Amino acid sequence: MDLSTPDASATEFKDPFLAALGERTRALRARRGLTRKGLAKAAEVSERHLANVEVGVGNASVQFLRQLAQALNCSLAELVGDETASSPEWLMIRELLRGRSEAELLQARGALAALFGAPASQAARRQRIALIGLRGAGKSTLGRALADAWRVPFVELNRSIEALAGCTLSEIHSLYGPAAYRRYEKRAMEETIQRYPRAVIATPGGIVSDPATFNLLLAHCYTVWVRATPEEHMGRVLAQGDTRPMAGHNGNLEAMNDLRRILESRAAFYSKADAVFDTSEMSPEAALAGLRHQLRDIAAAG
Repeated sequence: MDLSTPDASATEFKDPFLAALGERTRALRARRGLTRKGLAKAAEVSERHLANVEVGVGNASVQFLRQLAQALNCSLAELVGDETASSPEWLMIRELLRGRSEAELLQARGALAALFGAPASQAARRQRIALIGLRGAGKSTLGRALADAWRVPFVELNRSIEALAGCTLSEIHSLYGPAAYRRYEKRAMEETIQRYPRAVIATPGGIVSDPATFNLLLAHCYTVWVRATPEEHMGRVLAQGDTRPMAGHNGNLEAMNDLRRILESRAAFYSKADAVFDTSEMSPEAALAGLRHQLRDIAAAG
């Protein structure tokens, strides 16, 4: 049997992802001028397995793909289909950004947003205050009180998402999945921007998880990261009767550790906000007074 020939019985059923992986592998191999046998030898993998991968029926391990990527002199992301590796221009842009500092990347993002994103003017952005951060930081309580004090509309983005979907947040996730939730979230953000030139907006904690929605938020709103200690986040949520942080956990310690990991993973995104306000050990009244004081220049400009 020719070990370089793919399994005939397996080629009848192709998964779209595996088929696309095979096409990219063949294209990258051709770009490098390698035969299948030559690539298998360079990557130290089975030629038979490589043949199956190339025709879209080989379910390759991560280590196998890593060895292929090294032999093809490409990134693992390029091999598995990262959008930023889908064209020569994407690749060249990515190389320009590789190794840049956070400050340089911020400058590059700003330049691209100005070129393609049609961001709002600074004056227009300051008319909308968006509060970001984890559940339990006080976004809803603070946002509603701040909107009342400034006599502008208050938007609870979670309620807008539910209105668009015609069901609750938990039903969106259970019936349609997280991808559908993100689409509703982005639509709700777009509609809020179009409808309210002035507003205070309380955003869901995970809004930073979707780059497109978060870019939209940063471009059109003055953002404030409302934060507190992990213990206060947890305590406030449970005090409101929300037991979601405990779901799937065996106790408070496990839930707290999970919350800390979420906060750690999102902190770099939350820190993109225009301002930070810490509500730790503050009463609602003290927090409102502190936030109004911090935003006094923004309010005056509005």
